[in-house]
Amino acid sequence: MQEYAHIFIYAYLAVISLAAIIMTVYDKNAARNRLRRIDEWTLLLISVIGGSVAMLITMRWIRHKTKHAKFMFGIPVIIVLQIAAAVFVCYKLNGDSSLPR
Repeated sequence: MQEYAHIFIYAYLAVISLAAIIMTVYDKNAARNRLRRIDEWTLLLISVIGGSVAMLITMRWIRHKTKHAKFMFGIPVIIVLQIAAAVFVCYKLNGDSSLPR
C-alpha cells in the first residue's frame, strides 16, 4: 500500500491544482461580467489544501487579485509552509529522528 502512496498524492495535487485554476479563472470572468464571485476565503482554502502553486501561477498569468496583499503575500507564505511540512513528513517517513541543521 505504501508504495502507491505517492501516486495518490500526485493525483490529489493534480485534481486540487486543476480546481484552483478553474476557480481562479471563473472568479476573474465573474468579476468582469459582474456575476456572483467566489469568496476570497474559499480561494485561500483551496490554496491551503494543496492548490497554492497553481493558484499563484494562474493569478499572475491572468492578472487576477494581484493587488491584494492577502493573495500576493499570503499564497507564497502558504507555499513555504507546505514545503516545510513536506520536508518534515519525508524525514519522519524515512525514519530519521532529527532534521538536518
